[in-house]
This record gives sequence, structure tokens and C-alpha cells, in this order.
Amino acid sequence: MPIHALLSVTVHPFVVQVGPLPAITGFGLAMLLSFLIAQMVCTTELARRGHDAAAEGMADVTVGAVVGGLLGAKIYYAILFHETLFSRGGFVFWGGLVGGILATYGVIQYKKLGFARISDVAGIGIAAAYAVGRTGCWAVGDDYGRPWDGALGVKFPEGTPASTVANLIGNFRDSTLAGRPMTDVVAVFPTQLLEVSLGLVMFFILWRNRAHKHREGWLFGLYCILAGGERFIAEFFRSKDDRFFGGLTLAQMIAVVFMMGGAAWMAMRRAEAEPATR
Repeated sequence: MPIHALLSVTVHPFVVQVGPLPAITGFGLAMLLSFLIAQMVCTTELARRGHDAAAEGMADVTVGAVVGGLLGAKIYYAILFHETLFSRGGFVFWGGLVGGILATYGVIQYKKLGFARISDVAGIGIAAAYAVGRTGCWAVGDDYGRPWDGALGVKFPEGTPASTVANLIGNFRDSTLAGRPMTDVVAVFPTQLLEVSLGLVMFFILWRNRAHKHREGWLFGLYCILAGGERFIAEFFRSKDDRFFGGLTLAQMIAVVFMMGGAAWMAMRRAEAEPATR
């Protein structure tokens, strides 16, 4: 028996059902926790820096992030798969990030909280939220990786979609499975756990740099570079059907743009005079 058959695991969806109320999926629970954690991290850091007014306004900013993030994530996914517009599932990180940034920018401007000030701590909160949010993908069997014959491969028999030969060939054009029974459940690479780990690395890097001496907003540029790098790496392991540009995915192209934008923003916020209050 191959060693991977002994070390692979099967994951079933995590769902919370309370009486007649709608079921709460592991993804929904992870999203809720991620937004709460992001608000807590940002509020705590703003208060530590002595920006009490900005800290008090974080509740409104978080609401904007929730609404804008969910709308952006859904709209991006619906552009790719229009039939899913009104389904409960189907959210894309880059769409959520852009939607969240635009919505929070509007709230910040309306409340006169200062975009640079809020963004300087927002990257820390978003990184923490990302690590938590990706556990939701694991809980529902979404965003998994390519077929994996190595140790710690994971099977998602009820995933979204299930990691069957039929889905991996039909949805992700994986030709490596040709000839196998279409109903076989395939062990795949656990990209969700990889992204949780990379999200935690991002958080710790940003946390260590929270006392930087540059102008406010500099840290958000560093976040954009780290987030782009994280996604660029993770995409190599994911099951995707949009590999072009020499095998790169659309998400990787967007990641490169984010890294370039982050580097430019860091350069703009790097200043000798008037460092951010720490």
C-alpha cells in the first residue's frame, strides 16, 4: 500500500444547525470570526498609538469592510461564473479585498478618520483575518490543491466541488487523472492549510514592523507586497482552470499588480520627516 494512502485524510463539511434556523457553514463562521479579529487587532493597535478617535470609528469601518468585501468577492466571482450570483457560495479573495478597500475608503473619508492612519494598521488586521478566513475554505472543502500523491493528501468527498476525478477533469481540466473512474475521490494538496500558514507569517511580519519610523500608511504597502507574494505562491499548488501567461493564473497576474502597487506605496510613504506616532 502506498504511504500516501496511509497518511491522507478525508474531510467532511463542518456545519452548525440550530433548530429550524438556516445552517451555518464552517465558511460562514470563519468569515464572522475573521472580521471580528480584524476589528480587534486594528482597534487595539490604534489605541496603543494614542489615536482614540480612530479606534472608536473602527466599528463603522469594519461594517464597511464586511459589506464591501462580501459584495466585491461575490461580484468578482459572478463575473467569472454568472449563474452563481444569487447562490450562498462563490466568493473570490481579490474581489473581496478590492471591494473592502473601496468601501472602507468611503467610510474613512466620511468619518474623517484619515486613510493613511487606518490603512497603516489595517494590513495587520487583514492578515490575521485572512489566516482565520482560510480555515473556512478547509471546513467546506473549497479552494483545494492539485491531485497529491505525497503524504498528507486530503480528500473532500462533499467539497465545493467534491474532489472527484469527474470534477477535477471537468472543472479544472486536470489531464493527469485520465483513465481513472470518474467517481473516484482524489487526494489533493491542502492549499487551505498552506494559506493559513502563510497568512500567519504575514501577520507576524507586519506585527514586528508595526513600530516603523516611516509615514502612516507605509505598512499597508508592505501588506500588499506580502499578500501578493502569498497568493502568487499558493496558486502554483491550487486546482485551477485559468492557467495562461506561461502557466500563471489570473490571480497571480493580479498578485503581481498588488506587489508593484505595494512597493510604489511604500516608496511614497517612506519619509525622513514627520514619522508616524508610535
